[in-house]
Amino acid sequence: MSVGFAMLVHTSLDRAAEVARHWAVNKCPVVIHVDKKVDRRAYKSFTAQLGDLPNVKFCKRFSCEWGTWSLVAASQTASEVLLAEFPEVRHVYLASGSCLPLRPIDELKEYLAARPMTNFIESVTTEDVPWTVGGLDIERFIFRFPFSWKRHRRAFDGYVRFQRRMNFKRKVPEGLVPHLGSQWWCLTRQTLTAILEDPDRQKYDRYFSKVWIPDESYFQTLTRLYSTNIESRSLTLSKFDFQGKPHIFYDDHMQLLRRSDCFVARKIWPHAEKLYNGFLSDDGSIFTGAEPNPGKIDRVFSKAVERRTKGRPGLYMQSRFPNENWENGLTSSQYSIFEGFTELFEDFEEWLGRVTQTRVHGHLYGPERAEYSGRQKVFAGAMVDSADLRDYNPRAFLTNLIWNTRGERQCFMFGPADNQDISWDVAKDPNAQISVISGAWAVPLFYSNANFSDIRREAARLQRIETQHIEVLRSVWTKARVRVWTLADFIENPMEPLQTIIDEIGARQANRLTEAPRMVSLDGFGQFLQNLKNQGMQPYLMGDFPVDNSDRQSRHKPRKPYLVK
Repeated sequence: MSVGFAMLVHTSLDRAAEVARHWAVNKCPVVIHVDKKVDRRAYKSFTAQLGDLPNVKFCKRFSCEWGTWSLVAASQTASEVLLAEFPEVRHVYLASGSCLPLRPIDELKEYLAARPMTNFIESVTTEDVPWTVGGLDIERFIFRFPFSWKRHRRAFDGYVRFQRRMNFKRKVPEGLVPHLGSQWWCLTRQTLTAILEDPDRQKYDRYFSKVWIPDESYFQTLTRLYSTNIESRSLTLSKFDFQGKPHIFYDDHMQLLRRSDCFVARKIWPHAEKLYNGFLSDDGSIFTGAEPNPGKIDRVFSKAVERRTKGRPGLYMQSRFPNENWENGLTSSQYSIFEGFTELFEDFEEWLGRVTQTRVHGHLYGPERAEYSGRQKVFAGAMVDSADLRDYNPRAFLTNLIWNTRGERQCFMFGPADNQDISWDVAKDPNAQISVISGAWAVPLFYSNANFSDIRREAARLQRIETQHIEVLRSVWTKARVRVWTLADFIENPMEPLQTIIDEIGARQANRLTEAPRMVSLDGFGQFLQNLKNQGMQPYLMGDFPVDNSDRQSRHKPRKPYLVK
């Protein structure tokens, strides 16, 4: 009992010759189909390399193209020559020129000899296939596909749309139930002969010649007609990424390939010297006796796909800059944004850093510069304080800041005078904790010595900006932890919201707050707001702020804290 290999070769002829020789010297006949696109000189050199091996044959050549009937025709022709020239062959193994045997040939022979009537071919119905990429499942069997998907994409897509619009349906030949699966199979002589010598083969060939990617459905469907002894799996390890493109194996995948226990793997990088030297040498001929199980390494590939498509949270790099909303989280760790606090408290940044033991910055998105903690010119990761560089990509600025300071929580101030391009980004970021005292931006205006007409104009502008910002924070798309207080509500009892914020940050000192930052005097602020109203500007973000707030200030004048034991 023997196994023969039908080999489809397109490129890397030298490597294909190495593998074919390895099979042939181990008494496995090989029939090779070489793509007609390979020029005549390279083809002659290739055949000369294997000319000394009597059990290596070459078959009629076809010009092969992905997704077309030519690949099935090449497989048919190579299989017919193999069955006719080598009558001792009982199993035909379809392989490509980029395949590499992973286990000793004698072990494959023993495995197949123990299963003389078993066909190893992945064959499942379209309803059970979760991996079809391109949106065509049953449509690949009922539409016509006369155009190449790779060379004539517009014609291909246009003709598909036309058939959908016309509700066109081809009739599947009677008795056939379309199945899909990997094109790399190992069939018994009996089953393969029945397929190739079927009286209705011409009808089946005519039908499948207009099916999309027929090499993944022709043998997979027809095998179901002639055999019930089917193992719906391939003995060849082939993995695909999320776009349906095959994974390529390199030298550093040596141990991964060994763990799969598969007999053959594809696609192998043609320059993977370590893989070819290791698996094609006698030293690599270690009998394992294990059942082929590519599922053992599925976890590794799943993790690789996730890393490729999502990456690490908050990490952007030159080699992986995903489409918007594809990223695995905007930032890598939690951070806090405070709006209106430095306007209301005199020493808020210093107080917050002391209480929470975090890194507290000023207005990182301020109009003049990025105000790093300690007003540094350059911060972690060589991030300079230039407003122009920051505003070139405000999102990347925030992402880089949080990534460069992993392990240390960052806090910074924000306000309506700052660059607002970051509003939606922080609102949708679950790592963000945003605390807002709405209307507090009016306090610096109250203390400014500018003309009141200019103050009124600036107040209207800032209020409009903050209103839009708060609408973003209250959007249904917001994932950040957001708390908004009006200025009037906040100063009624400032310790309670401050305690809530500190507890949420998770400060190392878990005790109740015993000191508060110094609040600026708001004597006359109510009258200031009334003056704005009198000038035709309605300051509504501050809440219900009385005109005379002297009583409120006296009631809530900061006192020296004390502890009762």
